[in-house]
Amino acid sequence: MNSSTQQPACRWKIFRVVTLLAVVLFLGACTETKWQQVGQVLDQINNGPQAGSALSLSEINAGLKEALRVGTGRVVGQLGKTDGFNADPVIRIPLPDKLAAARNMFGQVGLGGLFDDLELRLNRAAEVATPKAKALFWQAIREMTIQDVQTLFNGPDDAATRYFERKMTPELAAAMRPVVDQSLSEVGAVRVYNQAAAQLNAIPYAPEIKADLTGYVVEKGMAGIFHYLAQEEAAIRKNPAKRTTELLQRVFGAR
Repeated sequence: MNSSTQQPACRWKIFRVVTLLAVVLFLGACTETKWQQVGQVLDQINNGPQAGSALSLSEINAGLKEALRVGTGRVVGQLGKTDGFNADPVIRIPLPDKLAAARNMFGQVGLGGLFDDLELRLNRAAEVATPKAKALFWQAIREMTIQDVQTLFNGPDDAATRYFERKMTPELAAAMRPVVDQSLSEVGAVRVYNQAAAQLNAIPYAPEIKADLTGYVVEKGMAGIFHYLAQEEAAIRKNPAKRTTELLQRVFGAR
């Protein structure tokens, strides 16, 4: 390579270094917005002046969050309808252990049907609560940081869902409790539970049954949502047909 060819390349390297230093000094404390700006500038620096197709950090951030929003929307549509939980053998919500034991014990005295009705209504409560909880999930998605997204984008097929599950479950559970509590009342689960408890209390030496129905349905309902959200995330990563928006096609098609 002659000196005339080396000089432009050398000048370009110097330009890259100077530009990077200028970006860091200018931005100072790196908020999420500034991290996005850094990503855009670094993409331009690292890929050269003709790299118009490189993904920026802001695109990756937007793409992964859109994948979670799209996946959540599909899952909510699937589970948030009649028999979305009840007819699904994978995520159907069974009675809590104590109530299941009571059904087995007292089914012979005519109480089995009451417990079966309660089990159905627990699943109905999850089905009613799921669409109402979508906004809570989307808020949690918006709060994921650019640093989180950068790591998860190149992770396993369900990386974002599992991170989301670990980080957001306590806050989501607290926010979903009143939603599920209301749903349990709407579908009559609380009434049927009280009837079952009263029937058992009338039987000598029958064990007392106590169950946090709201907490139980929240836990099982979220587990069902995360189960299918992980499948949706993996499908968007792998299957071009699942990338239903231009952003998803660009971000995940370039991986």
